[in-house]
Amino acid sequence: MGTTFATALPLLGLRITAGPIELRGITDDLVGPLADLAIDGIHEPGFMPFSVPWSIAPAAELPLNVAQYYWRVRAAFSPKKWSAHFAVSWEGELVGTQGIDTRDYLVTRSGETGSWLGRRFQGRGIGTAMRQVICAFMFDHLDAESVTSEAFTDNPASLAVSKKVGYEDQGWHPVERLGKQAKLRHLLLEPAGLVRYEHPLSVSGLAEFRRSIGLDAPPES
Repeated sequence: MGTTFATALPLLGLRITAGPIELRGITDDLVGPLADLAIDGIHEPGFMPFSVPWSIAPAAELPLNVAQYYWRVRAAFSPKKWSAHFAVSWEGELVGTQGIDTRDYLVTRSGETGSWLGRRFQGRGIGTAMRQVICAFMFDHLDAESVTSEAFTDNPASLAVSKKVGYEDQGWHPVERLGKQAKLRHLLLEPAGLVRYEHPLSVSGLAEFRRSIGLDAPPES
């Protein structure tokens, strides 16, 4: 059997489904649709929810920016420092992305969640559901002991999602955002605190992904 993108990088063959929601590794065929979704709008003009203000780039630049980002993240993937970014679909329609970023995962057993959702899909509980799904995946399938998140104090929607999912407030620190000071709040979630999604998870491609991040030894030939 020949090598495919999914066998070279098992993240690309990973699928997580729960009721109406599906998370799948971001393959090249999804980069263009994700860029289109970002161009349609993620947040109100004049508001910046992200530490890196990528979403305010001119529409003509967003497709290349989005492609380069996901290519760069995939190229840097290793058990020492890996990121798993997923395209999120709701009832079969692409709505945004959900990711987890880690460093020294085999020691820390922790990762930080991050996501964005197309503006026209906001306010429907989808953001909460996709966060619940990624956290359950981390705890139940990747042996995580904690999950963290960050959000600016003037981003009540993100903070509300964290509260619904069960994260606990860990305080804030000042950072620079678009030339001005902003307060970045830190949040922590442990397995016992997770408020689970109403639908159970179904995962395909898990064994290969676990081996790719060093959790399990390769099968004997």
